[in-house]
Amino acid sequence: MPTRAIVFDFNGTLSDDEPILCEIFISLFGEHGKPLSAQEYFDELAGLSDPEIVRTWLGPDHPDVDAVIDERVERYRAAVADGSSVHEHVREAVRYAAKRVPVAICSGAARAEIEPVVAASGLAPLLHAIVSSDDVERGKPDPEGYLKALELLDGVAARDVVVFEDTEAGIASARAAGIGRVFALTGTLDPHRLSAADELIDRLDVDVMRRCLS
Repeated sequence: MPTRAIVFDFNGTLSDDEPILCEIFISLFGEHGKPLSAQEYFDELAGLSDPEIVRTWLGPDHPDVDAVIDERVERYRAAVADGSSVHEHVREAVRYAAKRVPVAICSGAARAEIEPVVAASGLAPLLHAIVSSDDVERGKPDPEGYLKALELLDGVAARDVVVFEDTEAGIASARAAGIGRVFALTGTLDPHRLSAADELIDRLDVDVMRRCLS
């Protein structure tokens, strides 16, 4: 089937920032009395939405989930709001795709951290929609985010959409939403954890876009 839309995950996919997020969460959770290691972050938390990460690590009844997320977003914006985490080959890939089909973002990150980065990288005018953690009640691996993205893509059928993800939670979310093809970018997680994707790629570039749109 021809590809009629492309949806990108943000953290670790469009934005090469998972190590930055890891360091921020390590520092933040340590300040809240619940130390976190890098191994624990990538084994248990990477790919979940911000609210799920905070509730998973600090407890489901933590009283300051929103405050913790706000602080995490501020630290993230201080680190990458200049767009530096979106590499040029990724920008070229998005520009190539956006000339041919609608492109969108579906992310577990907050809108307040996504928008400055895509604006600084020059990608904001190319995006048909952004679905963030602010727009859903249930984060990945629940399909709610991708289902909302499909609604915003003006009725494009799920089977005609290609998704780019970097975590098993994201792949599961796209699968549950009925997405036609899922590409998984290696680097965040061990490749064996991404086996539910249709294809693994080690670089998001124009060559990959050309192939998935041909």
